[in-house]
Amino acid sequence: MRLYNTLIREIEDFTPLNNKKVSIYSCGPTVYDHIHIGNLASFIYADTLSRTLRASGYEIDHVMNFTDVDDKTIKRSKEKYPNLDPKQALKKLTTEYSKLFLDDMRSVGCDVESIKFINATDRIEDMKALITKLHDDGFAYIADDGVYFSIKEYRDSGKKYGQLLDITDSNTSSARIQNDEYDKDSPHDFALWKIGKADEPIWDFTLDGKKLDGRPGWHIECSAMSANTLGQPFDIHTGGVDLIFPHHENEIAQSTAGKANPTLANIFIHNEHLLVDGRKMSKSLNNFFTLQDIQDNDLDPLAFRLMVLQSHYRSQSNFTWTNLEAAQNRIKDIRAMADLVFQTRTKGESGLVEGDFLKHLESIKKAIEDDINLPEVLKQVSDLTADMLHFTIEEDQLSYFKNLLDYIDQILGLDLTNRSNISDAQKLTLSERQKARDNKNWVKSDQLRDRLAGEGIGVRDTKQGQVWFRI
Repeated sequence: MRLYNTLIREIEDFTPLNNKKVSIYSCGPTVYDHIHIGNLASFIYADTLSRTLRASGYEIDHVMNFTDVDDKTIKRSKEKYPNLDPKQALKKLTTEYSKLFLDDMRSVGCDVESIKFINATDRIEDMKALITKLHDDGFAYIADDGVYFSIKEYRDSGKKYGQLLDITDSNTSSARIQNDEYDKDSPHDFALWKIGKADEPIWDFTLDGKKLDGRPGWHIECSAMSANTLGQPFDIHTGGVDLIFPHHENEIAQSTAGKANPTLANIFIHNEHLLVDGRKMSKSLNNFFTLQDIQDNDLDPLAFRLMVLQSHYRSQSNFTWTNLEAAQNRIKDIRAMADLVFQTRTKGESGLVEGDFLKHLESIKKAIEDDINLPEVLKQVSDLTADMLHFTIEEDQLSYFKNLLDYIDQILGLDLTNRSNISDAQKLTLSERQKARDNKNWVKSDQLRDRLAGEGIGVRDTKQGQVWFRI
C-alpha cells in the first residue's frame, strides 16, 4: 500500500506501527447543524481508506470525534434553546445533530459501526490534563480570557511550527487568536482554554492556583482525544485540506511540545474540496447542499457516494446535478451487473472465462493500493460492467465473479452484495415471456415485458436468453 503523506509532500510505502493493526484518527463534524455534502465527501474518503486497508488484511482501529463544544455549537444552542441551562441546551443540540450525521453517513454507505465516535465533552478531563502539562512545561500561558499556546516557546524548544505547510517567519506571538476558527493566513498563538461567560456551558478548571472555569478551545480537543484513544504516535490522521492549517498544524504543536518524539501521526492524509459549480462549498457563501436536498430530488445517496469516488481524493471534484444524475445512471448499470449472480446458466457462450475475472480483480487491487486510485478502480468496474451486460455467467464461473464483486463492494461500499433475487412470480412471468418469444407471439411478449416494468423489472434479450435488471 502506498499513500500520499502531507508531512513529506510525496507518496510513500505505508508500514503500520503495529504490524497488522492500523490506527486512524479522523476529524469529525461540528454538530450544530446538518453537514453539507462537501463535508460528507471528506468522510466518504476516510471511510474508503478504512475499507481499503481492511481489504488489504489489516485490522483497523478508527476513531472519529464529535466537536460538541465550540463557538458554533454554543451560539446555536443558545439560539435554539434559550430557556434551557447552557449545558443542557448544548447537549440537546449536539445529540440531535450527531444522530442526523450518523444517519447521513449510513445513507451514503459509510461503515459507522466500525468507527469509534467520541464526544469532546466526554473528554474534558483529558484536555485539562494536557493543558496543565503544556503550562507546566512552559508552552502555555494564562491570559485574562483563557490559556494560550506559545508558538514562540515551541519554536525556541527546537520544534518546527509548519510541518504540514510553509509558514512565514513573522512574529507569530504578536497577537492571540480568541475564536475557534480564524484566518488561515494568521499564524498566532491560539486558545487552549477559554474562560466562560455567564450564559455559556462551563467546566471547572484551576491552573497555577487560578480559577479558570470555562471550556476547551477547538484544537486541543483532537490532540487529547487522539492520544488517549490511539496513543502517540498513531498511524494515520485524516481530514479535508481546509484543516491543514490551522487545525492540524496546531494539533501537532500541542501534541509534540516538550516531547522527544516530534510525531503526532506518521501519515497525514488530506482530501481536496468538493466544489459546487466550480466554487468552494461553504455555509457562509450559502452555496451548499445537504444529503436531504439530494433525496428530495429523488436521487440515491449511494449515487452521491459514487460521484465522489469518481475523483481522486487529492483532486478537486465538482458537484452539479448533471454529474449526480450521471452517477445515478452509472450505479444502476453496476447494480444490474451485480444482479447477474442470480442469473447463471448451466452452459453457454458467456464470452468470459475465469481469467477475465481474475485479471479485473488484480487490476483493481493494484489501483486501490496505489494511493487509493479510485478513478482507475472505477474504470475497471466500468469495463467489467460493459462486458457483463452483454453476457451471462456460467455456473462454474460464479465463485470467481462473486469474489470479484465482494472485493469491489468491500472497498467502494456501494451495497452490491446484499441484493435480493426477484420473486418467484416474476421469474414465472419471465419464463412465460420467453415462451411467447419462442412462439413469436410478440404481442404477449410485450405485454409481459410491460407487466414486469410496472414492477420495476426491465428485460434485455441476449444471445443467451433474457437478462433482467431493476429499473
